[in-house]
Amino acid sequence: MTIDYSQARETMVEQQVRPWDVLDGRVLETLSALPREAFVADAYRSLAYSDLEIPLGHGEKMMKPVVEGRTLQGLKVQAHEDVLEVGTGSGYLSACLGALAREVLSLEIDPELAAAARARLDATGLGSNIRIETADALHYRTERRFDVVCVTGAVTAIPPQFLAWLRPGGRLFVVRGQSPAMEALIQYNDVNGSRIESLFETDLPYLVGAAPAPQFVF
Repeated sequence: MTIDYSQARETMVEQQVRPWDVLDGRVLETLSALPREAFVADAYRSLAYSDLEIPLGHGEKMMKPVVEGRTLQGLKVQAHEDVLEVGTGSGYLSACLGALAREVLSLEIDPELAAAARARLDATGLGSNIRIETADALHYRTERRFDVVCVTGAVTAIPPQFLAWLRPGGRLFVVRGQSPAMEALIQYNDVNGSRIESLFETDLPYLVGAAPAPQFVF
């Protein structure tokens, strides 16, 4: 059976993403244009536009389309801005960010995932303004500052360096809390201090090294 991916893409936007209050025109346009099927393994290609977390291997999963849509809408990425993404994964969200921003630096702890994402971005011609670095974000150091930091894995508490990477007026997307009830939020680095906007509840796999310590129950 041949799948009409452009039709599947349109259905995803109209029946999944838009009904979840994703109404930002630039975000909807990006999700409608980018070939999500090119960023999943062949075995899962028929599920590329389903309301599912798709396995990527190495214990990682691709976010559901609705979560990606709400994430992009919450960040309000502008064409002149620089983005730091924590957790490249498949490279699909990197491509979406790249379509909306001036430049994207994406950190991926797993070298194989980083290489696969790079290959997908190159194959689709979507990676010209995206750089992928193999690095552990929890121990990453840079003097560079970004307008947007997008974290694609959950944390129990927000590491201070994630906020330190923001320029004044910048914003951080992160999911924090304990599974299965986590909160997706935007933290703003405003001139008058930091403020938090709660976006939605979700449940994501933790960033490597960011899971809570096991609790012993007697």
